[in-house]
Amino acid sequence: MIKNFDELMQKVKLAPRGTAVIAAAQTESALDAAILAKREGVAESLLVGDKSGILQLLEKMAPDMIKSFEIIDTGLDLVKAAKVSVAAVREGRANIILKGKTDTGMLLKAVLDKEHGLRQSDVISDVLAYEHPDGLRLMTDGGINILPELSEKLAILKNAVAVGHALDNPQPKVAVISAIEAVNPKMPATMDAALLAKMNERGQIPGCIVEGPMAFDNAVDINAAKIKGISSPVGGMADIFVVPNIEAGNIFGKMLTYYCKYRVAHVVMGTKAPILIPSRADDGETKMLCMALALVTMQ
Repeated sequence: MIKNFDELMQKVKLAPRGTAVIAAAQTESALDAAILAKREGVAESLLVGDKSGILQLLEKMAPDMIKSFEIIDTGLDLVKAAKVSVAAVREGRANIILKGKTDTGMLLKAVLDKEHGLRQSDVISDVLAYEHPDGLRLMTDGGINILPELSEKLAILKNAVAVGHALDNPQPKVAVISAIEAVNPKMPATMDAALLAKMNERGQIPGCIVEGPMAFDNAVDINAAKIKGISSPVGGMADIFVVPNIEAGNIFGKMLTYYCKYRVAHVVMGTKAPILIPSRADDGETKMLCMALALVTMQ
């Protein structure tokens, strides 16, 4: 089981090197990710966007690497950059897409285009990995689905389990999070959590152990689980946290970064190629780790 991002990087480096296409790459943090990934031996990068702007930034940031990247000039047209980046994956020129200056909605519109995109399933979801002292943990979905229904939560859970398997965890423990650990018909999130746990019990969600509803303390602290009478292998030992809505996931993710100071990476699953939509505030290292996480899901 991969315990931290350093181990993740080592696994990626042992595989054939992949290529990330960066949509509208004329931004410092995205280019920093490309430079770091190249130097670390994690990935090559195909830069799509305003060629003059990209070259100016490379001259400032890494003049020795100006000729290290292929650049496709789409000028300042961000929509075109998104479409060309998707086409590069469809043509086999890249394995993953990293958001540059394009906004998330613009990039996902190109990705999910029914005729020219990378749509694979009806539900895509963002899976965030964070470097807890006890090992890598996953949280979903704080970036795509606003208020998912049961069928969507099932797909979200399966996407996260696929990432867990890619991190060499053959049987991840999944906590479906709610405000409380009891089923309450007035709280739909608890009903969905109980149904997902039952579906797992009956073999409908293989490759993992699902428990829910679980309050956050029961999922991360063994003593809290015992005090509340929860007898489950997931109690206090969760590897994956499935949150009830995007607000909970967004707050969870930002607290990991700004309060806990954990290293994080995330990847959008459910498309023909992994999509990376890190925050504009994320630095180059975080975006490089997103590349590594995406590439390991493809091994």
